Amino acid sequence: MKTITEQDLYHHTMDSPIGGLLLVGDAEALHGVYFQDGKRGPHKPDKSWEPSEKPFKEVQRQLKAYFAGKLEDFDLPLSPQGTEFQLKVWKTLRTIPYGKTWSYGELARRIKRPAASRAVGAANGQNPIPVIVPCHRVIGANGALTGFGGGLPIKQKLLALEGALPRDAQEKLF
Repeated sequence: MKTITEQDLYHHTMDSPIGGLLLVGDAEALHGVYFQDGKRGPHKPDKSWEPSEKPFKEVQRQLKAYFAGKLEDFDLPLSPQGTEFQLKVWKTLRTIPYGKTWSYGELARRIKRPAASRAVGAANGQNPIPVIVPCHRVIGANGALTGFGGGLPIKQKLLALEGALPRDAQEKLF
């Protein structure tokens, strides 16, 4: 696996229905999606990253189709950086079907670590490629919406778009 340096990265900010999204990647794969609004935003590009829209044309096309309700599964080269455990959690997140939610406990069972729901929650919270790696599809065991890097209002919007918003969360929205 090629080692990526900060100098090899590009960035571009795209508008979306959930606010600006800072896209970060190299010429071959997407490394990160950062919310410009929400709990952890705004995220600023590193000075060594080169501004360019070109590496993100397909990412933008697929995100726009997703937000328009015309795409359920992303097909993009991804290169998230994390620990072996985080990578396993993030890979498993991609198997949660569109329009469905899992609890942290279910996600822990799926990676064959049933007692690790807290560690799974921590890894889920560190997902560098939200929306595309659908960490928003993970909710509390009682059906409650729990933490999300973009903030709970964005998580609600994403789940509503997918028709997966738990009933209690729908009542709070309207």
